[in-house]
Amino acid sequence: MSWRGWRLRLLLVAVDGLAWAVALVVVTWFRLELEATQVDGSNLVRFLLLVLVLQWAVGLAAHLYRGRYWVGSQDEAAQLARVMIVVGLVALVVDSGLSVPLVPRSVPLTSAFAALVTAWGMRYALRRAHERTRRPDQASAQRVIIFGAGRNGWQLVRSMLSDPESGYLPVALLDDDASRRTLRICGVPVSGGRSDLADVVARTGATLLVIAVRDPDAALLQELYRKAQELGVGVRVLPPLCDVFRPGSGVTDLPELDVSDLLGRRQIDTRIDAIGGVLANKRVMVTGAGGSIGSELCRQIHRLGPAELFMLDRDESALHTVRLSIHGSALLDSSDVVLADIRDPEVVRAVFETCRPDVVFHAAALKHLPLLEQYPLEAWKTNVLGTHHVLEAARSVGVSTFVNISTDKAANPTSVLGQSKRIGERLTADAATRSEGRYLSVRFGNVLGSRGSVLTTFKEQLVQGGPITITHPEVTRYFMTIPEAVQLVIQAAAIGRSGEALVLDMGDPVRIADLACHLVEKSGKSAQIVYTGLRGGEKLHEELFGPGELDTRPLHPAISHVSTRPLDPAHLWALALELGEVEAMAECCAEQPLPAAAVPAAAVPAGTVPAGTVPVPRAHHRDGSVTQ
Repeated sequence: MSWRGWRLRLLLVAVDGLAWAVALVVVTWFRLELEATQVDGSNLVRFLLLVLVLQWAVGLAAHLYRGRYWVGSQDEAAQLARVMIVVGLVALVVDSGLSVPLVPRSVPLTSAFAALVTAWGMRYALRRAHERTRRPDQASAQRVIIFGAGRNGWQLVRSMLSDPESGYLPVALLDDDASRRTLRICGVPVSGGRSDLADVVARTGATLLVIAVRDPDAALLQELYRKAQELGVGVRVLPPLCDVFRPGSGVTDLPELDVSDLLGRRQIDTRIDAIGGVLANKRVMVTGAGGSIGSELCRQIHRLGPAELFMLDRDESALHTVRLSIHGSALLDSSDVVLADIRDPEVVRAVFETCRPDVVFHAAALKHLPLLEQYPLEAWKTNVLGTHHVLEAARSVGVSTFVNISTDKAANPTSVLGQSKRIGERLTADAATRSEGRYLSVRFGNVLGSRGSVLTTFKEQLVQGGPITITHPEVTRYFMTIPEAVQLVIQAAAIGRSGEALVLDMGDPVRIADLACHLVEKSGKSAQIVYTGLRGGEKLHEELFGPGELDTRPLHPAISHVSTRPLDPAHLWALALELGEVEAMAECCAEQPLPAAAVPAAAVPAGTVPAGTVPVPRAHHRDGSVTQ
């Protein structure tokens, strides 16, 4: 042990001894009615020596002087009380057993309580003195206002004031609860509510506002963010406890307010922990495992304890990244990483025969609407044929649960992307009619933070100095975060019924122009916003449900279940051979019932893909040209 540790322990021994000495003298003096001449000094000294020996012996046995407790803490106070009461009782028994008591019989226990108060007071004074020496430097530390005087705010104030390296000095708290207006936390006063922010900033010279409210709603975040921006004050949010304990993080590591916090709604909790057992000890496969959704899906599934997790992607670098994020190593020589292209049916079938998964999450897809409008055949190859290959391979090995990841653009589709994903939903629904397992789809809107999302695009445009490009000033989109999207997908594996598409309630749609303005304000930069006009296939306002789809929520208040019309693959191939691939997708997305005579039943049996019936892909371009 270091000399500093021994010095502290000796100091505590001395503090407790001094507390007993003061308590015994004062209590005995009062017991004898303040008559000093009645005090037997020699007997009092003998009794004090007895008590000191008992205190130190019992204290050592109870680990009071072995550095087990933080000085001045509640745990130390409780142990100190136990030790001193035991010492007082033993001293009372010894004193009572003597023929001539050393002190009056009321003195031992009364002195124990008096010594306890005195010792605790001195220990608390030592703690406060130590904390004052560790406060951040008032001249250099950033002056902070904390919104929220509850437990989170209390802990944050203590953490800031006890860490000289934090660089933050709390100067005031704000809270909308009027009952907290008289509070002072470690000397820092509660100076009003959100309406008093401007006055408090002017009075204290604070340059940072920290929001220390658990699960703040979007309206509160938007209001505080707007007011702080007007006052030229930065905004930070207290991270969740799970983030505080990540390696290299701490309570005083305050992330900036995320634009996803300003969407106008709280993130939806799909109670993922309650349904994690559906994947425990199961063999799980994720296609498109290197993408934004696929990689987060792999990370969350891994935490749920599957027997095996197979990550399939055609991008070797993406596989390296996702495996590294899960296991901390990525030698790429293990069977859990599968390099394959879902466009190749033989390879896909061989992979499924080897891995034999119980649960499949199909996230592999092309998703960029303008590119697929320019190259629609690529959507056919990946989003339609690739999905069919994965479905057939899953059926061949008896997969128990198959979750196809779709998009809100599949509802009443007007783009090649939406049409191809709608076909994927219908092919999945058809597989559900021919399989014992559950085959279903999950449909959600734009995912903030995913590769190529509007948020990452805007940030990159800001870095390059602008301008920020938006298609239309009134265009709106539904948004969700990556964790929400992934939780919905896993939830679907537990509660989805075969043949359905599950849709997350994403609140009200968000104006893209508002999102861009928030981001520009948050960055502190200036950037021009340029409107480029809606592109081919784009909608001004997205839809979550197509014509005839009913919003029913039988199992979860935030998850809708819609029935999906199955699409016989044989019918699709026949249309593709007759009309062309792109036209076949559009035809099959029409809401009117498909003509029964389009595919003779005898010619193409339902649910089969006879050799030679899958059309050779032809590139259909929007200008009307066709290439073989």
